[in-house]
Amino acid sequence: MQGQRNCRQELGGPDALVPPISVGLSPSPIDAAAAAAAGAERGARPGGRPRQPHRRYVPHARVCAGTGVSLSPEACDTPHLPTPGCQIIHPPRDGGIRYRGLTPEEVQSVRFLPFDYEIEYVCRPDREIVGPKVRKCQRDGTWTAMGHPSRCLRTCPKMHLSLENGQAVARAMERVPVEGTWTEYSCNPGFRLVGSARSNCTKLGRWSTPKPICELRRPLSGKKAVHVGALFPMSGGWPGGQACLPAVRMALEDINSRRDILPDYELRLIHHDSKCDPGQATKYLYELLYNDPIKIILMPGCSSVSTLVAEAARMWNLIVLSYGSSSPALSNRQRFPTFFRTHPSATLHNPTRVQLFKKWGWTKIATIQQTTEVFTSTLDDLDQRVKEAGLEITFRQSFFSDPAAPVRNLKRQDARIIVGLFYETEARKVFCEVYKEKLYGKKYVWFLIGWYADNWFRIKDPAINCTEAEMAEAVEGHVTTEIVMLNPENTRSISNMTSQEFIEKLQKRLGKNPEETGGFQEAPLAYDAIWALALALNKTSAELVKKGLRLEDFNYNNKNITDEIYRALNSSAFEGVSGHVVFDASGSRMAWTLIEQLQGGVYKKIGYYDSTKDNLSWYNNDKWIGGAPPADYTKVITTFRFLSQKLFISVSVLASLGILLAIICLAFNIYNGHVRYIQNSQPYLNNMTAVGCTLALAAVFPLGLDGYHIGPGLFPFVCQARLWLLGLGFSLAYGSMFTKIWWVHTVFTKKEEKKEKRKTLEPWKLYATVGLLVGLDVVTLIIWQIVDPLHRTIEEFTKEEPKTDTDVSILPQLEHCSSTKMNTWLGIFYGFKGLLLLLGIFLAYETKSVSTEKINDHRAVGMAIYNVAVLCLITAPVTMILSSQQDAAFAFASLAVVFSSYITLVVLFVPKMRRLITRGEWQSEQQDTMKTGSSTNNNEEEKSRLLEKENRELEKIIAEKEERVSELRQQLQDRQQLRSRRRSSNPSREADNHFSPGLSAAPAAPAPFYQPNLPLVRCLVSEQADKLGRGNCDGSRVHLLYK
Repeated sequence: MQGQRNCRQELGGPDALVPPISVGLSPSPIDAAAAAAAGAERGARPGGRPRQPHRRYVPHARVCAGTGVSLSPEACDTPHLPTPGCQIIHPPRDGGIRYRGLTPEEVQSVRFLPFDYEIEYVCRPDREIVGPKVRKCQRDGTWTAMGHPSRCLRTCPKMHLSLENGQAVARAMERVPVEGTWTEYSCNPGFRLVGSARSNCTKLGRWSTPKPICELRRPLSGKKAVHVGALFPMSGGWPGGQACLPAVRMALEDINSRRDILPDYELRLIHHDSKCDPGQATKYLYELLYNDPIKIILMPGCSSVSTLVAEAARMWNLIVLSYGSSSPALSNRQRFPTFFRTHPSATLHNPTRVQLFKKWGWTKIATIQQTTEVFTSTLDDLDQRVKEAGLEITFRQSFFSDPAAPVRNLKRQDARIIVGLFYETEARKVFCEVYKEKLYGKKYVWFLIGWYADNWFRIKDPAINCTEAEMAEAVEGHVTTEIVMLNPENTRSISNMTSQEFIEKLQKRLGKNPEETGGFQEAPLAYDAIWALALALNKTSAELVKKGLRLEDFNYNNKNITDEIYRALNSSAFEGVSGHVVFDASGSRMAWTLIEQLQGGVYKKIGYYDSTKDNLSWYNNDKWIGGAPPADYTKVITTFRFLSQKLFISVSVLASLGILLAIICLAFNIYNGHVRYIQNSQPYLNNMTAVGCTLALAAVFPLGLDGYHIGPGLFPFVCQARLWLLGLGFSLAYGSMFTKIWWVHTVFTKKEEKKEKRKTLEPWKLYATVGLLVGLDVVTLIIWQIVDPLHRTIEEFTKEEPKTDTDVSILPQLEHCSSTKMNTWLGIFYGFKGLLLLLGIFLAYETKSVSTEKINDHRAVGMAIYNVAVLCLITAPVTMILSSQQDAAFAFASLAVVFSSYITLVVLFVPKMRRLITRGEWQSEQQDTMKTGSSTNNNEEEKSRLLEKENRELEKIIAEKEERVSELRQQLQDRQQLRSRRRSSNPSREADNHFSPGLSAAPAAPAPFYQPNLPLVRCLVSEQADKLGRGNCDGSRVHLLYK
């Protein structure tokens, strides 16, 4: 053996997963079963570990060999330590101890347990531990709470803890009744207790006395009992029974003591706690109906409970009189034919709310409601009333139990004036979320129901996690509309009490703070409900006597008595402590509405409203956090983004100067139209260019006009002016230049044989081309204007929040000229114009080296086309991208028009002006024709090349003709020689030679090589001169060409 240091088992090992062990003084199967049952009831965790989270498990403990002490491994291996831990204690009688981590064999051998080790007491079935259930080993070697013994006591049956028609109050009881617990019994009014008023739970698990019962009392002084069945909500969403039940008992005492009201009868009350729960109310309703005695009337509270009771009561021919139901749905006489209520309908709040909305100038309302029938019906009625008043409910939110999401939605929708319809318990949840979302303060006004307790927001509620201060901050300033439930005038009611005397008497009966008592405000309604019932029964009794009937003859099948009670209630009219009591055709109470506001945590009356007379009595003491009623929505101030006037004026000046330049150029061109140099530039096309530039520059002015200068009615005309001026200006200016460059390209880029046919320029074709381009634009614009005319559209931007005013946001807007199919029309225009621009660039590039007298400024035209095309192709997409930035878009568009017009005018007309001015004279066409070929064109090298080519062609032709002349001369000489020989041989034939003088002179004086007067030469020169465009065959020209 290794001695005492050897350990038998480590409790942290595999064997630690055994079930807990219960050990008693005399272990038995019963003890083991009790321990197992106790462990099962407590739900031991896997491995035998109990569920109690506060107990600490000691790991790696083991029982050391030879000592019987359960220690940690380190302590077990230390040789000279004193014996640690607490000594084993014995379990209570009829109980056992649960040891964690020990097997039954180890428990038998253990004498000490380590520090911090915990044991748990368990009891046998039908027993409960009394005293400490768990003990822990302390550092001083003792167990905790040893001064308090733990006992396993028998439990008594729980059936003695409730009493029908009465109350059972258990004393000295924790969870279940055990030895030492006793119960006190009492009965409801109208019942007497039969049996002992107290019963004790004995150690044998039995009660000391049988359970008593509550028995109906016999009528006093021979009066017959008339029973009233009632349901009072003592808890739940509206705990109105806390104050209404004492008020009803006060009314019963006052009525039963009167000799002039129901002298032969005594009203008795049988009631239950409905907890404002329809399910609970259903149970008690059927107990009231199926248990004796017969109830002549039912009195429920809470709208949900009243709805259930009123629908069922018609089947038993019962009248229902409610003291605390406000649901508008209960006004439906077809659905609830026997229903009356002293509490006005919740719809009576709505006329007051609408009146307040009008008073404070609010038109946009938001609502949040609990999803119950009473609040849904009220909200539907409110929606109809606000529409009739010209107002609007903009947002409606509802919730069943969690209002977090609806409150966030209200915040997101910028709701300002909010009507909240929910019970008091849900109101605390709502305003806790309101505080979290910051949906309170000077920007918001909440309208709540006025029948909450005055300190409802200060009541601690475990369902919310907001402090009292946070709740008070969130609810500050809200407005309540409350039915006047207490007569404001100090007049005596039918009970010979004033309203103040009633309140004082009720407070004494309650014995606690009214603000902490549910239903305190509705208590006058409950009091008057009993009075209305008593007066109606008193009247009914008199009517029944005439028919040979009595009230005690009533049963659930007797509809005649029910009809008499109905007629009596329907005609009720008396002064009660709540004011004048009268019912309308739907059985609802008609009353005034009290308007209150929470100021400094206290409700202050700020006015009354009489909906029957549409009369608002105002005290002018309403207070607002921001000093004035807030706006019902964030007022959006619309501001237009207008064009910068400095930019508009600057560009307008440039455009005006451009128009002046265009006019000067046009005048110059017209005045010098007779000059050949001007004529060779096609002056009519240049005039069109100048006019087009003028129109394009004029379009700058309507481009800069907006709402700052004109009204909305004139805006469509400005839009049309922009479109027409730009379209026609572009077509005239660019179309005339495009026509020139197109003709040059057509003539000088064709084959030689076709080129000769087209060198004769026909001006009408040029004008027709320009007219075609302009006509296409005119037709397209007319179709656009007829089918889809331009009109004024508004672009809205993101709202801007000013720093000074929280109730105002600025909505920037920008005016545009647009149409329904704007993109389609722009695509057609930009596509057509873009193709013309690209084609113009191509033609200008192709003809950059061509020179012709017919259009002597085509190089300048090409340069202008380059600039116009580049500016247009860049500006068009940029202006579309910057359309939302009015200054940038206008600057790009207008400056592109201005610069392209300036460049076109300067490039086309300034060189002509300079040429004519520097020459010092204005040359006519005749003078210009006398100059050399080089003077008719600015490009001398090109002219020289053309002339040299023509000279070479003429030299070739002349050489051919000279060779032919030589051949003819040789033939002539040969013939002359032949004739000379014949003459010498035959002199007789000399007379036949009639041309001999001419021929004989030929050899003597040969003709010169070039004789201009010869017909052949003249014709040759004439033919080549015609190719050069000249009108004569002067020989001097030929000599000049040969140089």
